[in-house]
Amino acid sequence: RLAPAHERPGDRELAAAISELRLIKDALEIEELRAVTASTRRAFEDVIRSFGRASSEREVEGLFNLRARVEGNDVGYGTIAASGANACILHWTRNDGPLREGDLLLLDAGVEGHALYTADITRTLPLSGRFSPAQRELYELVWRAQQAALEAVRPGNDFMEPNRRAQRVLAEGLVALGILQGSADEALRDEHQFHKRYTLHNVSHMLGLDVHDCARAREEVYRYGPLQPGMVLTVEPGLYFQLDDLTVPERYRGIGIRIEDDVLVTEHGHEN
Repeated sequence: RLAPAHERPGDRELAAAISELRLIKDALEIEELRAVTASTRRAFEDVIRSFGRASSEREVEGLFNLRARVEGNDVGYGTIAASGANACILHWTRNDGPLREGDLLLLDAGVEGHALYTADITRTLPLSGRFSPAQRELYELVWRAQQAALEAVRPGNDFMEPNRRAQRVLAEGLVALGILQGSADEALRDEHQFHKRYTLHNVSHMLGLDVHDCARAREEVYRYGPLQPGMVLTVEPGLYFQLDDLTVPERYRGIGIRIEDDVLVTEHGHEN
């Protein structure tokens, strides 16, 4: 990863060493992360109870952030409350759009605790309480991709294995929907990556004192290293179909879906 231009070599080495120490969480850190994920769940429930009453993304942000300020230090990052086609913008934080019946709300948010550990959870929810057939079709595809990725979160697998498994499910689903032509194998080839037009991002990053924790660790230890007990990472596949994307059937345009959980690697698998 690129270091700031003013940073000295010794600073880079120190930043990498500290990041690598933070890759493995101890028992106290794990309890902090369990606590903030539980608080984040309660904040999501606050938002869900407002459906039918709240009229704007701003209200969603306010409801979530109230719980974060009451139970924790603050939010861990800028809350993403993206309704309708705003969900197709990965880091939508303007949160100034209306909530319309029939649309989905993509809420990506996390409570930061008093010890400054943060959760990072995403749910995509139907504002009316019920998915349309097209929304459900896409939601279930993303959910299957997440289940495939979660199965790969275990010691000994490399950090990128959950991503590979999720991207295969998404590519196969895009072929089945008629959005990708040819085979999933062809789409997934390194020189093609055709599915990324719609998936936009990989499915994991480390989590802890920062929402993208341990970012200065060496690639061979983090991105290309093995998963080990005590690591905490996100698992967050997504699909995003822009309103004006003519490669996508009209019924899917303007739908963005992401499902994200926070996962601890354990001795024999993982804890969600």
